[in-house]
Amino acid sequence: MRNVLYHYTGSVAVHIVRLQGRLLPTRPGAIVVFDDKNSFALALASAEIAISCTSLAQVLNGNVFSSADGPLKDLTITSRNNELIIKGRLHQKGDVPFESTGTLSVNEDGQIRLHVEHVKAAYLPLKGLMDLLGIDLARLINTRQVHGIVAEKDDLIIDPEQILPAPHVQGKVTAVRVQGNDIVQVFGNSQGSNFAARQRGNYMAFRHGDMRFGKLTMHDADLIMIDMDARNPFDFFLDHYQDQLVAGYTKSTPEYGLRVYTRDYNQLRNRPAASQPEKQ
Repeated sequence: MRNVLYHYTGSVAVHIVRLQGRLLPTRPGAIVVFDDKNSFALALASAEIAISCTSLAQVLNGNVFSSADGPLKDLTITSRNNELIIKGRLHQKGDVPFESTGTLSVNEDGQIRLHVEHVKAAYLPLKGLMDLLGIDLARLINTRQVHGIVAEKDDLIIDPEQILPAPHVQGKVTAVRVQGNDIVQVFGNSQGSNFAARQRGNYMAFRHGDMRFGKLTMHDADLIMIDMDARNPFDFFLDHYQDQLVAGYTKSTPEYGLRVYTRDYNQLRNRPAASQPEKQ
């Protein structure tokens, strides 16, 4: 994939700058089905993927801490220089409002480590008192019933494989940085040239294996979905891919491949109403 704005929901999207990987069926003996986003996972060999602070906050609120007893509620995330500023409510402590500042790094397991530098609760400095009493963040926030995030001393360990809705990604983060209002994650190592390297513009390209979309099943797939407007990222929403295909056109290659010139989701005339963030 190259320069794709990939929607998980109507309000949550990630910017895939570049990506090489494999679509893996989630059930033995099954194939990848575009109409069932739970039918496959995306194993990343190499990728650079950015998620905005706003989208990350929506993922945490709607997917990670959505249960009634979730430790954190009403999170907002903004960036300042190389730091993240996180605000919300400590639900397990009587919904006390808090504000924290943290920095990002990658741990040995390929997960993202958010190290909390400063904490205010009820608008009063808290981190210094916690240090004085020998209390760390892990004792303040109970994440035992939360998937995708673990509190470890004064750090929150974020697992990108678990926090996002389906289709899930599989891969280890090798670098992370704050860039403007985005959190940029680098997965794996550069893979060099690939079968779609000569394709111009923005695209999603699939080769080999079996896959089904709508009534069409491709064996030994050769499919490239090409952005009809390369002036901005390829805006793609799997839930509404058929609407995007209908708004474009298709060409067959002499080798029985398909080149599908696809309209951006945000350029559809009768775009479906944005869906609400998903809960698991």
